[in-house]
Amino acid sequence: MLAAAALLVPAARADYAVLRSGVRLHITAYELTGDQVRLTVPGGFVQIAATSLLAVEPEDTFPALPSATVVPSERYADFIRNAAEKHGVDERLVKLVVEAESNYDAKAVSRKNALGLMQLLPSIAARYAVKNVFDPAQNIDAGTHYLRDLLERYRGNTRLALAAYNAGPEIVDRYRGVPPFAETQHYVRSITSKLAADDLASAVK
Repeated sequence: MLAAAALLVPAARADYAVLRSGVRLHITAYELTGDQVRLTVPGGFVQIAATSLLAVEPEDTFPALPSATVVPSERYADFIRNAAEKHGVDERLVKLVVEAESNYDAKAVSRKNALGLMQLLPSIAARYAVKNVFDPAQNIDAGTHYLRDLLERYRGNTRLALAAYNAGPEIVDRYRGVPPFAETQHYVRSITSKLAADDLASAVK
């Protein structure tokens, strides 16, 4: 069993345990004992049957790009602005999604094969006719278009649209809301809190 074999080595950093139920748990260590798996999670541990664990996936992280003459957020500002205007999406939201997805790394590739600035899966890139997923203009345009479609699907609910962008609309529909995955909840909370802080700052000016 592949999952069981992987458990012979403790986690070196924060990873995700993927369960057969569809739940993803943020873990810092794991240990296989007989037919049980002990997962160390923030605040304690969880004991589950080994057969309930599908895999342990490393957490994707994209470090900040080396300092350069042009700040990455400024380098892609025109592409973000144009895509936001074209598809009727808040420019700030697009910018925050790019930041959360790839940290402005146009060549980013995740372990799940999500690609480019807005971390498009190949199926999403194909849906929006992207010819070169690593081209910043095409990637941002398609990612923004997809984000617009998710906002329409969830009737303007930004939290649900972001959850779907991160975990997939099928998962959001299954849980009828933001799924109980630490990664997705952090993703949604981080972006929406930054939007709220920006709104507050604008209101007091």
